[in-house]
Amino acid sequence: MDIYLIIIIILIAFAVADLAVGVTNDAVNFLNSAAGSKTAPMWVLLIVVSFGVILGATFSSGMMEIAQKGIFHPGQFTFSEVMIIFLAVGMADIILLDLFNTFGLPTSTTVSIIFELLGASVAISLIKMNISGESIVELGNYINSPKVLAIISAILISVFLGFIIGAIIQYVVRLIFTFNFVPKLKYYGGVFGGLSITAITFFMILKGAKGASFLTPEMNEWLESHTIHILLYGFIFWTVFLQLLYWIFKVPITKIVVIIGTFALAFAFAGNDLVNFIGVPLAGLASYKSFLSTPGATPDTFYMDSLSRAVTTDTIYLVIAGVIMALTLWFSKKARTVIATEVNLARQGSGYERFGTSALSKSVVRGVIKLNKSFSEKIPKRIQNRIDKRFEIPKTIYSSVKTKDLPSFDELRASVNLMVSSVLIALGTSLKLPLSTTYITFMVAMGTSLSDRAWGRDSAVYRVQGVFSVIGGWFLTAVLAFFIALIIAIVIYFGGIVAIGVIVILVLLFVYRTYKLHRTMEKERTDNAIEHEIEEIISASVVFEKCISLTVNALEKVPDFYRQLFKGITEEDRNSLKELKKEIKKFNKKTKRIKDNVSETVTHLQIDQIDTGHYYVQSVDYLREIAHCLNYMANPAYEHIDNNHTGLDEFQQQEFEAIYSGISELYKDIIVKIQTKKYSDLDQIILKQQEILQLISESRINQVKRLKEKQLHTRVSLLYFDLLAETKNLLLYSINLLKSQRDFRSEILRSQPGFYSG
Repeated sequence: MDIYLIIIIILIAFAVADLAVGVTNDAVNFLNSAAGSKTAPMWVLLIVVSFGVILGATFSSGMMEIAQKGIFHPGQFTFSEVMIIFLAVGMADIILLDLFNTFGLPTSTTVSIIFELLGASVAISLIKMNISGESIVELGNYINSPKVLAIISAILISVFLGFIIGAIIQYVVRLIFTFNFVPKLKYYGGVFGGLSITAITFFMILKGAKGASFLTPEMNEWLESHTIHILLYGFIFWTVFLQLLYWIFKVPITKIVVIIGTFALAFAFAGNDLVNFIGVPLAGLASYKSFLSTPGATPDTFYMDSLSRAVTTDTIYLVIAGVIMALTLWFSKKARTVIATEVNLARQGSGYERFGTSALSKSVVRGVIKLNKSFSEKIPKRIQNRIDKRFEIPKTIYSSVKTKDLPSFDELRASVNLMVSSVLIALGTSLKLPLSTTYITFMVAMGTSLSDRAWGRDSAVYRVQGVFSVIGGWFLTAVLAFFIALIIAIVIYFGGIVAIGVIVILVLLFVYRTYKLHRTMEKERTDNAIEHEIEEIISASVVFEKCISLTVNALEKVPDFYRQLFKGITEEDRNSLKELKKEIKKFNKKTKRIKDNVSETVTHLQIDQIDTGHYYVQSVDYLREIAHCLNYMANPAYEHIDNNHTGLDEFQQQEFEAIYSGISELYKDIIVKIQTKKYSDLDQIILKQQEILQLISESRINQVKRLKEKQLHTRVSLLYFDLLAETKNLLLYSINLLKSQRDFRSEILRSQPGFYSG
């Protein structure tokens, strides 16, 4: 078996893998609107997009030339050089996309493939130029610079167009329909649906059909000559059909638009982006066939002019690719993670925000607020009030829907997202410009959410930072794609078959590690979702039971953290303290999420039990302070050992161990009290607390004496004092937490005489 046949096999295997990781990231493009609006159950949406992806795949034949001749001039490269380029691109693409999928960041498969092709071809070009003694200015002979610039320009323009057009159309649509849009569908919902579906039909089918591998030139010519008639008849049909459906059967028009739009966007994705996943492997296969069909040709002398010819891809390859992508959508958990990122940024209203803040996001929000205030002052108050009224969300709309079942945004906005995205992407497909479906759908979603006033004062700075983070990831995609492919191409060029084997193994190991990492992250997210799940209206007793669960789960970890802290300092175990620092950081984040969710929990209390919410807030505050105490102990301890300072001496170890033993026993008693809800004899627990506090006081005095006698270094003394102080705070907050739980239960018994908690 020759090396090039091995490369072809690797390319085909990577094509299957790339289809999986690629569609995992791009699932956000066509599923986020339907999933965010909860138009239908996920299994229904997956059936719709599966048909769209498989059918759309057969329309992508015309796009395949981008991989073969869109980025570099194939006639300037030999067969061996082209195969190195294609192999480097395939390996780099899997690494890059799988990395972004793991962290749930939507990126562009189009940008990744373009810059990977560019990086790998530049690497081989520079090597060739160095061997032949050519100047760097001759690089243009190898790279298709005008085409690259045209593609990049089209992608960047589409980003701005997506945001602006999405924002404008959503603003107009919302002014017309308002948030209480269902009653208005009775009068002009058919026109809205007719325009939406006609636009989608035109750009998806008529313009996209030119790339289909099974349509003859005569068919394309007929479609071109009858475009206006098809559009007119289509608009009339859809308008009448949708309006009658609503009048007679009360079928929601927006729901139909979302379902058809989801199908259309999946169709457009497959037609536009399939080249990103199988274009390179198919180009490699075409190169191999061309080489074999030329008698006497050698890999290092056979130039790939054949790749410059017109490209037609067999329909069977396209259908197989479509089926693989459809199956991936059903089984990929990472796809759900990527979808959640965009839905979270576009959702209506406040809540837990995944992203933090930065100076840039704060400045942007501050500037927009000032600009909006200045602009509002120029609009008559009467008109401004009427506009504001159109954007009010009536409380009765979702009054019968449980909180956990609430959509992130309504079907009207989802319809606009899909309509605008479909039109822009299909236009790019018809012009054979590989626009980024990710960039367009993401920016359209951000534009419509901005117009819908989803970014309020409580959430704007976090949403803007989230958008900046995603866009920053896009630029990072380009840089990483270029350099990863460039490095891999150079390594393969000089390392040959050995380098190929090593890189394949590294890629497989990388994918396995990211799979394990994603499982861990997904479990953490699932646990958080279960913890914070809130019913529509809850009683104080439910909140009390939830509080017990959260408190016990947290307190059970404290003695273990303290033991690991003691052991790490005593044994000067840097790795143990580093791991402890990570665990406490997770613990800290968990308590912060609980505190961030306090207002939502309290607002769902029954109106006659709202006073009990004070005790829940108090308990959560004490949990948060306990987490801070642990953090203030773990960080200095790690830094101390990390700086190679001495650990605790024999006397300090004995004192610290006595304190740890006392804390371990105390926490067992506290947990039992909270679990059994029996608080009648707290004196014994308070007495134990006082005994430990006395130990801490004696340890502090002993340490002062040792310092006086100069028996210890200053560094370890300062650390010891810090540990004692934070341990004292830990004990105080723990007892206060216990008392708060007692008072919580007493208040419930007072307000709910029939409540029995054991």
